[in-house]
Amino acid sequence: METVTNPTTARVLAGRVLSVKPVGTTAVLAELSGLHDVLALQALLLEHPLPGQVEVLAAAETVMVTADSPRAARRMPARLLELDLAVRAQAEGKLVVIEAVYDGEDLADVGRITGLGVEGVVAAHTGQVWTVAFGGFAPGFGYMVGENQLLEVPRRSSPRTAVPAGSVALAGNYSAVYPRQSPGGWQLIGRTAARMWDLAREQPALAAPGDRVQFRAVRELVELSGPQAGAADPEVPATREQAVRSGLRILSPGLQSLVQDLGRPGYGGLGVSAAGALDRSSLRRANRIVGNEPAAAVVETVAGGLRVQAVGDQVLAVTGAPSALTVATPSDVPAGSDAENADDAGRPERVREVPMATAFALLDGEILTIGAPERGFRTYLAIRGGADAEAVLGSRSTDTMSGIGPAPLAPEQLLAAGAATSSNVVGNPEVQPDFPDTGVTVLDIVPGPRDDWFDDDALESLCTQDWTVTPRSNRVGMRLDGQPLKRSRDGELASEGTVSGAIQVPPEGEPVLFLADHPITGGYPVIGVVVDHQLDIAAQVPIGGRIRFRRAPGYARPLEPSSTSLNVSLKK
Repeated sequence: METVTNPTTARVLAGRVLSVKPVGTTAVLAELSGLHDVLALQALLLEHPLPGQVEVLAAAETVMVTADSPRAARRMPARLLELDLAVRAQAEGKLVVIEAVYDGEDLADVGRITGLGVEGVVAAHTGQVWTVAFGGFAPGFGYMVGENQLLEVPRRSSPRTAVPAGSVALAGNYSAVYPRQSPGGWQLIGRTAARMWDLAREQPALAAPGDRVQFRAVRELVELSGPQAGAADPEVPATREQAVRSGLRILSPGLQSLVQDLGRPGYGGLGVSAAGALDRSSLRRANRIVGNEPAAAVVETVAGGLRVQAVGDQVLAVTGAPSALTVATPSDVPAGSDAENADDAGRPERVREVPMATAFALLDGEILTIGAPERGFRTYLAIRGGADAEAVLGSRSTDTMSGIGPAPLAPEQLLAAGAATSSNVVGNPEVQPDFPDTGVTVLDIVPGPRDDWFDDDALESLCTQDWTVTPRSNRVGMRLDGQPLKRSRDGELASEGTVSGAIQVPPEGEPVLFLADHPITGGYPVIGVVVDHQLDIAAQVPIGGRIRFRRAPGYARPLEPSSTSLNVSLKK
């Protein structure tokens, strides 16, 4: 039994959850006394799931539990606070040796911060065995704890927008290797050619939780050939295209067009985010209209410009951001002919317009063009039968953060129609909701789980100013510009689980609103989380659009926890 002192209360801990905080409307965050209790709670929840439990994500001092509904999430805190965490022996994992060249951009700064100098940092990093405590951030990204505290360093004050794959990094008391290029705020000390994540392996992660890692300094690296981590077999798309007899030929993908379904929840422990369509209601609507299963894969396209040609007669529907839809029929390609290899350049065309949110036929050889949105940002194209891309971990969604799933659509690519129908008939036309423009969109938020890192002035500033969506935004997150938010405390937050809708605040104070491809864990405090049912509309706010946050009715700022009370006030 040990005693831990809180800034406001003293509590005696005996292997129990200290407190539970809400993370938006469909997740909770359990705080524990240390990594031992974290791993014990994770094991207990995986063996005996709570009602409505979807996913369990362990981190340094917390365990985040996501639920299948707000009601299930509201019932979780009381259950978690009652759990007795039995001592569980942890089996020792395999030893993985990773060769690294120590020439990172932050190596000199780390040497200065630690007082070890460059050579001392290399000696400290290679002179101990690291253990992967938990996964997160991205597939193959393992948080490794060392045998001492010599290399404890803070994260960068501003994260990089692109950290190269194979970068060896430090943050807090952890070391890690970035499995692919991605944003990140860790201090870079070296690089390796080791493939940290490879779906071709039986265990995709080179170093899984529980495994031990020994770094070895080398002068140069032996580069490994083959596809990048998470990428599909390069021969598979060609093979699939050769077999396409019914589907769509991509003439122009526009700014970005991706295959998306409802995502792959449940793999957060491996560092894999759910991904999936950012506007889930538009995806479901498009599938409903063409008679598909609700989760069938569709094409998500940004800012218009997508042009596709039918290979065989198809039934389509377009939903989401309202856009002009035109269908062109080359005059020398009669309906029903095989136009798969035809060149439409210079042909006179017959053009007609088709409505949004309505099923329509695109006959063999006809070309659909989606114009720039009048409002909103993302448009969804459903083909009857669904987009038949290769599934990875049970989903056809493209995860832009991890690189898992189909590659972005490219000119001349053939996208096959699948068999994911739910009805022999198409649905009726549907009325679409209003979509955001460059004006102000109001989004409700649940404060926390780390609003206690900010004072009342910062919380008021968050909810009383208009935040502008910057061009640096993407499917990972919306970067917002406005008056920076100031923290009320110094230091580093231990990495913990994150969710779509989380508003994370880096040290410079400009928030990032996480979307579906967000990192699984993060180390910057989350001041609030957008309520789940408004994430669809958040994803439709265009570049240059403005967002105003508002406290969701029924949610109060969490109180300081006690050993017997819940750290949240909710309307039941």
